[in-house]
Amino acid sequence: MSYDDDTVLVTGGASFIGSHLVEELVARGADVRVADDFSSGERSNLDAVADEVEILEGNLKHWEFADEASKDIDRLFHLAADHGGRGYISNYPANCATNMALDNIVFETAVENGVEKITFASSACTYPTDIQQERQRLAEDMVSFEERGGAYADEAYGWAKLMGERSLQAFHDQHGVDASSVRIFTAYGPRENETHAIVALIAKAFAGQDPYQIWGDGEQTRNFTYVDDIVSALVLANEKITDATPVNAGIREYISINDVAEAIFEYMGWKPEAINHMTDKPVGVRHRAADTTRAEELLGWEPEYSLDDGMAETIDWYVEHRDEEYVQENLETLLHER
Repeated sequence: MSYDDDTVLVTGGASFIGSHLVEELVARGADVRVADDFSSGERSNLDAVADEVEILEGNLKHWEFADEASKDIDRLFHLAADHGGRGYISNYPANCATNMALDNIVFETAVENGVEKITFASSACTYPTDIQQERQRLAEDMVSFEERGGAYADEAYGWAKLMGERSLQAFHDQHGVDASSVRIFTAYGPRENETHAIVALIAKAFAGQDPYQIWGDGEQTRNFTYVDDIVSALVLANEKITDATPVNAGIREYISINDVAEAIFEYMGWKPEAINHMTDKPVGVRHRAADTTRAEELLGWEPEYSLDDGMAETIDWYVEHRDEEYVQENLETLLHER
């Protein structure tokens, strides 16, 4: 789809996923505006398109800034959020809870300013935690606002994302704005920070951590999904879904943390003498993988990147862009702070 003559706002556009999305939209001909407070995103993430996009710096929880950001905008991709990996969302639940205020201000100002289409970056953390102890792929209808007990999200971050979906549905119902929500499953790739699982594991190997630390027993699984596939799902949802129906963006495979670590060791040509499984650390749910049936039917979407291909891209980027001595000296801080 061409975005020629479309004005597009990407909130959180300097973030890991947001910056990749911005590059894709620019390549499609969009006139892109980025709104970001740079609390976790970095200006350098936008270097490739800095001369082609408008960048506004400010806090989207402030009404005036959110209003300014969405003026004269046709399409909105709302990715701005206070979040991080498992350690961050466990240690900073109040920070994550502020996303509920952020989302509503962004949606309300966008609708008042006549934005025609809104796509919300939601999360697999919206899914009930108690159904993720055994292996069953998560389908969108496993979350329900119509049934008693139909929602049981993952920590404050998951509840905030779920309320973001519900709020966007309400704005669609009341104001008729075209809307879509994409539930992102364990994204990884270049520009991601060390609070997230794959980049954390890469950072530990890059720093030569030995004994090498793995949170939990390492047999917990996730469906690691490469960032370019996430971007594709966001773009397709904005184009094809109008009624706020949520769709999954994730892979169907269950991949254990131990398997990821072994793949990193093999690719980097390094292996620790010992591995310390830290069972006192937060690990989240036991198993998580996506049922992608709805995304295939509504979007024609399916992931293109294998774990091997995505891991190679991510490790190569990390080694090129990180200083080994700096990572060694600051590893603990990097793993816990955005």
